[in-house]
Amino acid sequence: MPRLFTGIEIPAEQREEIARLKIPLPGGGRWTEPTDLHLTLRFVGDIERPQATEFADRLESIDLDAFELRLSGIGVFGGNEPRSIWAGVEESAPLEALARACDRAARSAGLPPDGRQYKPHVTLARLKYASADDVAHVLQRLGAFRTKPFIVSRFVLFSAKPKTGGGPYAIEEAFNLRGGEYAHDLDLDYGW
Repeated sequence: MPRLFTGIEIPAEQREEIARLKIPLPGGGRWTEPTDLHLTLRFVGDIERPQATEFADRLESIDLDAFELRLSGIGVFGGNEPRSIWAGVEESAPLEALARACDRAARSAGLPPDGRQYKPHVTLARLKYASADDVAHVLQRLGAFRTKPFIVSRFVLFSAKPKTGGGPYAIEEAFNLRGGEYAHDLDLDYGW
């Protein structure tokens, strides 16, 4: 049973910008591996292979233009019990449209609605035992953050080990957007 989600890969240049942020984290925190940095569009979870195949087929029909995106700002999820540090995304109507299209594909494949409001972000670090004060100190040291813009020319279907979080992730299939700078047609066999 594969654990699936759709997402956008973070290009090498922006991963390098993120790598420059790395400072020691409190309470057993760990930075996300650079190869696992991504922006989730629609989390699906652990599903059976036939439904995974149907979802992938529905994703194939998404027909949207490539667009520019920029990561900007840093925040934390978890409030008084912080669990992750993330990089935000500048407002992007095309990104919102792509996320909605992935959600429609999931629902048309018989998957339940996500139930959470979409908040685009890239998870930079996962935290275990850090206090809110410790994390506030880390955020202060990280300061303002804004990457160079990049072109989103495709989105991908990622898989992860079942019942785990935080990677490693594998690309199961890639879906090109119209007019992107490059095109990747991956002839992948569903190894789920």
